[in-house]
Amino acid sequence: MSHDRNTEGVPAGAVPRAERVFDALPPARGRGFARTWWGQAWLKALEDTALDGQQLKSGRKHAREGAVGAVSVRPGRITAVVRDRDRTPYRSDVLVQELSEAAWDRLLEVVADRSGHIAALLDRDMPPQLVEDAAAAGVDLLPGIGDLEPECACEAWDHCPHTAALCYQLARLLDEDPFVLLLMRGRGERELLDELQMRSVARAARRAPAEEAAAGPDPLSVPAGIPAREAFAVPGPAALPAPPPAVATPGRPPALVGGAEPAPGLDVAALEFLAADAAVRAQRHLAEALSPGHATAPVTPGAPDALTAWQDTVRLMAAGPPEEVAGRLAAGCGRDRAELAQAVRAWGHGGPAALAVLEEEWTPDTEALARARARLSAAWEEGERAPRLRMAGNRWTVVGSDTQVRLGRDGRWWPYRKERSRWWPAGPSADDPAAALAGLESSD
Repeated sequence: MSHDRNTEGVPAGAVPRAERVFDALPPARGRGFARTWWGQAWLKALEDTALDGQQLKSGRKHAREGAVGAVSVRPGRITAVVRDRDRTPYRSDVLVQELSEAAWDRLLEVVADRSGHIAALLDRDMPPQLVEDAAAAGVDLLPGIGDLEPECACEAWDHCPHTAALCYQLARLLDEDPFVLLLMRGRGERELLDELQMRSVARAARRAPAEEAAAGPDPLSVPAGIPAREAFAVPGPAALPAPPPAVATPGRPPALVGGAEPAPGLDVAALEFLAADAAVRAQRHLAEALSPGHATAPVTPGAPDALTAWQDTVRLMAAGPPEEVAGRLAAGCGRDRAELAQAVRAWGHGGPAALAVLEEEWTPDTEALARARARLSAAWEEGERAPRLRMAGNRWTVVGSDTQVRLGRDGRWWPYRKERSRWWPAGPSADDPAAALAGLESSD
């Protein structure tokens, strides 16, 4: 249960900042900390950016035991009183990096350009696709390294068990309401929805006369650049053209219906779908190229241009093509429908890495196996009953259960569940095998 803080006592002329207070949650014994996509995504971001895994482990145990009191969430800060094992209370705060005005402007433009995002947000729902679309516009909604700064009355210099417990508790709050994430990043729900509605109305008003205009500059045109042959022929450093400006959202491909009949064998629906997919990829490539440090960043494996035909088929199916296009992809991939459905589900949980875990069975070498066994032995808290696991290659199956965790080559653990005599991907990866299995338990 949550409630909004009133604004009595705010000085005249000041703009009150939104704040929500969530009542303390009961202990979470026997269940994972997150059951929804948003809660699991928060935990993954938290664990991926943590500097001290031991403090996170202690904080998870504190949160599981119900040590976190009521949680106050406001722009840039979350606060709660967290009790230590001896019941000593400590005020714990975690400062969250707020988005800049420019970042909020880009994010709202992304939402305003997607009718599906607008409808979902106005219905008080946050689609997971919003994270990916925001990232393509250079806006990171989930926390990265340096975005979370702990402050605790125990005077620890970094994350302590109390602030870590608060971060874990937040995953459960995101299960209840993903808008909490946007509030931490700087905008309350009402403020956000009001501004979104204003932008939507303004866009509609601008669109009408623009559609009637018969002339004007081509929005897709770009200044002529310098031919590479001429640029490299100049002695010394050549003057290169300025990079293109960032594009907030992918371009809209033209509709290919109407006019003359298409040539025999030309699938218009498939061509439109591929054009829209190409626009999305081009916009994301441009956003990555313009991001700080891109020139020295290592090449990320699994980019669409480097995918196999099978991987690209799965990627396209996961994008939700029209029914007739999906039928053609399914018929031409050489796999049965169940295999394709498994692959699409895996892709949705983690792209090429998740697909590789689904399809590859490998045996860890001595060093990797030792690391995996050490991770498994340390995964369960003292006093918790660890499940019996049967190992086969990189797969550990819970004895007497239809659940399993698989070890990826990157050292992360992926949850699986047996359905209809097949093992199906059941969620995103986790650094901790216990957390991966807990996610399976919480979704039962």
